[in-house]
Amino acid sequence: MVQVLFSVWALLLGIVLIMLGNGMHFTLIGLRGGIEGFSASELAVVTSGYFVGFLSGARITPVLIQRVGHVRVFAALGSFMSAGLIAFTLLAEPWAWTLLRVLVGFCMSGIYVAAESWLNNASTNETRGKVLSAYMIAQTLGIIGAQGLLTLGDAGTSALFVGASILVSISFAPILLSVSPAPAVEVARPMPLRDLFRGSPLGTVGIFLLGGAYAAISGMGAVFGTQIGLTASQIALFVAMLFAGALVLQYPIGWLSDRVDRRKLIFSAAALGAASCALGWFADNGLWALMAAAFFAGGVTTPLYALILAYTNDFLPVEDMPAASGGLVFTFGLGAIAGPMITGWAMQGAGPFAFWLVLGAIFVVMALYALYRMTQRAALPADETESYVGVLPTASPVSVEAAGTWAAEQTEAE
Repeated sequence: MVQVLFSVWALLLGIVLIMLGNGMHFTLIGLRGGIEGFSASELAVVTSGYFVGFLSGARITPVLIQRVGHVRVFAALGSFMSAGLIAFTLLAEPWAWTLLRVLVGFCMSGIYVAAESWLNNASTNETRGKVLSAYMIAQTLGIIGAQGLLTLGDAGTSALFVGASILVSISFAPILLSVSPAPAVEVARPMPLRDLFRGSPLGTVGIFLLGGAYAAISGMGAVFGTQIGLTASQIALFVAMLFAGALVLQYPIGWLSDRVDRRKLIFSAAALGAASCALGWFADNGLWALMAAAFFAGGVTTPLYALILAYTNDFLPVEDMPAASGGLVFTFGLGAIAGPMITGWAMQGAGPFAFWLVLGAIFVVMALYALYRMTQRAALPADETESYVGVLPTASPVSVEAAGTWAAEQTEAE
């Protein structure tokens, strides 16, 4: 494992720094938006803008790389993102922030495509699973660490935005100065949603719902904290707990995924998410109850993403997996665009605790649909399912395709 990490240390260091900057920016939007007097619905549109850009960047960046080169695109996207983070403090208007979020989302998606292409190229069939796991841990630790950095400054000034910009700027140094060759980038055309739904109804519906839940958690969590009167340090801890749960729950859910009916596990994880949202709903302003709700509600989202990917691949031939991966990423993105807007409108009309109401409803629908699908198709024997591999919801199609291919190869080898 040490040798594997040593071979990709520059990429992982760069990813940690990028996630420190991007993680700060996500929470800062909620903090600074509250200071500027933005409503929940306005901040919801701003949040959704990120995922509009993210979805488009996943498709456009590979074309740009093929035309002008890997390194040029990577450096250009980093420059635009760094500039965009500073620009948030120049014009505090919802429409301007929405455009900037589209830009940042586009750049981050492209950066993921480029970085994950390098990461995939630097690993072998034997090491790819470990590399993907290390990549997931690096991203999650970066997001959690970013919340600690937010306590070092005042969201009412430009200092934290400048700090996030600096972190993003320097993150490209270890990657661009490494000796790793720039790989070719090829992303399969996404499978049409109709074909994807025909192959795996639960995978398609589940990934759409999960996109809404993940985007609402990551984008509206800080807005919720601001509106109920949490301090900046408490909001940072709340957001950190939303992602910390993923590190703890990923392994046990992954271990169970290869041993039990994955539909039962999807139901159980979604039910845990719904119960956690109920705890958050009834917590009022009880700080530690809110933290526990955040830990489990946020904690099930990342394992559910990898679980739904694995479940979908169980019913597909290997040659269809790349296209299906693209279709799942696209479907997740559609849900991610809708989730924050629905959450923001609910919070605007029913108060900040509607944050938990919307999230809980999403998890309940997912759990009920998993129960329904259990009655429609027989479960595959555990020894015939694809291997589970941890993949973050922020992963580009490059990483999702690589994970699917690796899982199929591992299953065949076993």
